[in-house]
Amino acid sequence: MNTAELLVRCLENEGVEYIFGLPGEENLQLLQALKQSSIQFITTRHEQGAAFMADVYGRLTGKAGVCLSTLGPGATNLMTGVADANLDRAPLVAITGQVGTDRMHIESHQYLDLVAMFAPVTKWNKQIVRPNNTPEIVRKAFRMAQTESPGAVHIDLPENIAAMTAEGKPLRVMPSPMPVASEESLQRAAIAISQASYPMILVGNGAIRNRASEEITRFARALNIPVTNTFMGKGVLDYTDARSLWTVGLQQRDYVACALDESDLIVAIGYDLIEYGPKKWNPMGDRPIVHIAPTPAEIDSSYIPTVEVVGDISDALSEIGKRIHRPTSKRNSETSEISPRFARLRADMQKNYEQYADDSGFPIKPQKLLYDLRQALDPEDVVISDVGAHKMWVARHYHCARPNTCLISNGFASMGIAIPGAVAAKLVHPNRKVVAVTGDGGFMMNCQELETAHRLGLAFVTIVFNDGGYGLIEWKQESAYQESSYVKFNNPDFVKLAESLSLKGYRVESTEDFLPTLKAALAQNVSVVIDCPIDYRENLLFSEQAKVMSCPLPEG
Repeated sequence: MNTAELLVRCLENEGVEYIFGLPGEENLQLLQALKQSSIQFITTRHEQGAAFMADVYGRLTGKAGVCLSTLGPGATNLMTGVADANLDRAPLVAITGQVGTDRMHIESHQYLDLVAMFAPVTKWNKQIVRPNNTPEIVRKAFRMAQTESPGAVHIDLPENIAAMTAEGKPLRVMPSPMPVASEESLQRAAIAISQASYPMILVGNGAIRNRASEEITRFARALNIPVTNTFMGKGVLDYTDARSLWTVGLQQRDYVACALDESDLIVAIGYDLIEYGPKKWNPMGDRPIVHIAPTPAEIDSSYIPTVEVVGDISDALSEIGKRIHRPTSKRNSETSEISPRFARLRADMQKNYEQYADDSGFPIKPQKLLYDLRQALDPEDVVISDVGAHKMWVARHYHCARPNTCLISNGFASMGIAIPGAVAAKLVHPNRKVVAVTGDGGFMMNCQELETAHRLGLAFVTIVFNDGGYGLIEWKQESAYQESSYVKFNNPDFVKLAESLSLKGYRVESTEDFLPTLKAALAQNVSVVIDCPIDYRENLLFSEQAKVMSCPLPEG
C-alpha cells in the first residue's frame, strides 16, 4: 500500500462521498487509488468550481466537503473557494498535489509553497512528509474542519511521498463533544431576558450549523420575542411566523433596523460578527447583549456581551427558558403575538413585500421576481444565491420557512458560487428543486460547471438577472458619485449558450411570462437557464427610501 492509497482509506473512514476536482500530473497516484474506492470523484471544469461545490456540500450536510487540485495554478485556482468556505464557516478539506520533496529546495516548475500560501485562508494545514503519519493528519484535518467554528483545512501531498510505501490504518472517528453552558451563565441570561421590556433575538448561521431551529422557534413563541436573522441565518424561524422580522444585514437602513433600535436587549444566537458587523446595529457599543453560541464571543468594541452562554444552543435555550420569569403583560400570552411595538413594524414589512405581487413593469423588478420565485418553490426547496446586486434583493425579499433552504455567501462573499453550489445542492438533495440565482457577471465566472451538471444528470434552474453590468458596483458608484464607470459589458446569448450544452434556455419577454416560464423550467429533467432582464433602477430607489425611513413604533 502506498501513501495515496492509505490517504483514500482514511477519507473513506471519514464518510467522504464525493471529491470535487481536476486531475493533474502531481495527483496521479491519488486518482489511481480513488478508482478502487467507494468515493465518487467528480471532474469539474475549474478548480474554483470544485472548491465551491465542496463549500456548499459542507454547509448543507455539516460534513466536510472535499476538493482536489494539482500544484501551482491548480492550487491557486482552488484558493478562492477555500477562502469562501473558511469565512462562511463551512467545513471543507482541500487536498493539493505537490512536487516531490527532492525538488522543493530549488526553483522548480510550477512549485509554490502551498502550506504557506493556504495558511491565511484555512484553520489548519499540513504537508504529508512521512507516509505513516497520514492517518493522524487526515483525522486531525476533518476534526478541525468540522469543529466549531468550522472552516477549511488543507492537506498537501508531494508526488514522491504519495508513491512511497505506507503502513497504518485509519483512526477511529470520534464525535467532538459539544460544551454545556454553565449554570451561572444560564441564570444570568434568564434574569437579563426576564427584566427586558423589549428583547429581540438576532439569529446567525451558527444556529443552523447547530440545528437549533426547533428550539429557537419554541423559545421565541413561548416568550413572544421577535426574531430577525442574518443573511446566512434564513429559515431558522418560519418567515410566516408572527414573530419573524425577516432579514437584517443590508448596508442601507431598513425596517428591521428600527426594531433593533427600539429593543432594550439583543439575544444573539449563533451570531457571527463576520455575517453583519455589530457596528452597523450597535455603533456605540452600549447595547445589552446576551450571546448564546458554542464558542465565546469574538472581541469587538461594538459587541461586548452582558452575558455569554457558551454551549450547545438548543440545550442552553431549553435551560434558560425554564429559568425565565417574565410578567404576563410583557409576554402577551393571551394573544400569542409580539408586542404592538413590533407588530406594527411587521405589518409594514408585509405590506411592502406584498405590493409587488401584481407588479407588471418590465424589465421585471427584483422584488417581483423573488416574490414569484417564493410562490413557485416548496418550503424544502433550495435557492443558492450568487454575489452581486441580486444578493441584496434575495436577502431582503426571498423568505424561508426552513433552515438551509437559501444559501448566501456573506463571509467571504465571492462571485461565481451559485452554479457550482447548485451542483452540490442537487447531489445532497436530489429530490428537491434547486435554483441558482445569479447576476450576469457571476454567471460568466463559473457557467462552465453547467456542463458538469449535465454530465452528472443533475437538473436545476439558473435564473440570470441580466442588466449588462456589475450591478452592485454600479449601485455603489451612483450612490457615492451620482455616476458610474467601468461596470458595463456585453453578454452572450444565454439561451443559445444553454442549448449548446444540451440544456434548455428561456428568455423572459414580459413580467407576466416569468412565473409560467419558471414553472416550466422546474419541470424539466435537464438543467435550465432563464435569461431575465432586470430593472435595477430599483437599487437607487431603495437607497433613497432608506435615507428617509422613519420608525413609527407605537408604545406598549
